[in-house]
Amino acid sequence: MTLLTILNQQFLVANLFYEGGPLFMSLILLALLTSLFFIIKGFIALKSNKEQTFKMLKLAVDASLLALVLGFLGSVLGLIQAFDSVEAMGNPDPSIFAGGLKISLLTATFGLFSFVVTRIGIFILRLANK
Repeated sequence: MTLLTILNQQFLVANLFYEGGPLFMSLILLALLTSLFFIIKGFIALKSNKEQTFKMLKLAVDASLLALVLGFLGSVLGLIQAFDSVEAMGNPDPSIFAGGLKISLLTATFGLFSFVVTRIGIFILRLANK
C-alpha cells in the first residue's frame, strides 16, 4: 500500500465524518470512546472488584445505546433537512435527492457501527466475568 493510498483513505474517512454533520458525528464518536473506556476499565477491575466490573458494564451498555440513538436522531434530522430542500426546489434532480439521503444516513451508519463494536466488547467482558 502506497503512502498516497493511505492518505486518500484518511481523507475519505474525514470527509464522511464531516458530511454526516460534525455535531452528531462528534457526539457519536464521544459515546463510542466513552463506552470503550468503560469496557477497558471493566476489564481492569475484573479480577479485583466484581462490583465495579458490573457497574462499568452497565455504563458501557448505556453509552452504546446513546450512540445508537444519536445516530438515528441525526439521520432523522438529516432527512427532514433533505426533504425541506426538495420542497424548496419544487421538482429536484434525483441525483440531488439521492445525495441528501446518503448524507442523512451517515450518522445512522456510524451510530450502528459504534453500537456493534461496543456490544462485541460487552459480550467479551460478560464472558470473562463468568
